[in-house]
Amino acid sequence: MEREEIFSKVLRAGRRTYFFDVRSTKAGDYYLTLTESKKFTNEDGSFHYKKHKIYLYKEDFTEFSNILNEMTDYVISEKGEEVISERHQKDFKKEDKAESTEETSDENEKEDGSNESSNEFTDVSFDDI
Repeated sequence: MEREEIFSKVLRAGRRTYFFDVRSTKAGDYYLTLTESKKFTNEDGSFHYKKHKIYLYKEDFTEFSNILNEMTDYVISEKGEEVISERHQKDFKKEDKAESTEETSDENEKEDGSNESSNEFTDVSFDDI
């Protein structure tokens, strides 16, 4: 059974809500729970939530914080702070399948002009089976 909440913060982020809760152990020490709650809508218009929870104890705070900071710094340094996704940007364009196929064909073409992918598959007729 979960212990009483001592201190809480909530972060609402679209369909997701993050709960940060300080709780007390039976011995009176504190620990942290991080909960992600994601809202799903059913076809009939009703909805339900899926929750994922992490329990984080004091002895792990420093290393957890160090790694979290390292990972977030890495993402920002590699990709910047701008969000790149069709969900967050109305003008986001998915890669066109035709372009993707052309790029794949170009990548498979050898320097001598032959196509590498033609040797990768063998035509099999169902009559052969």
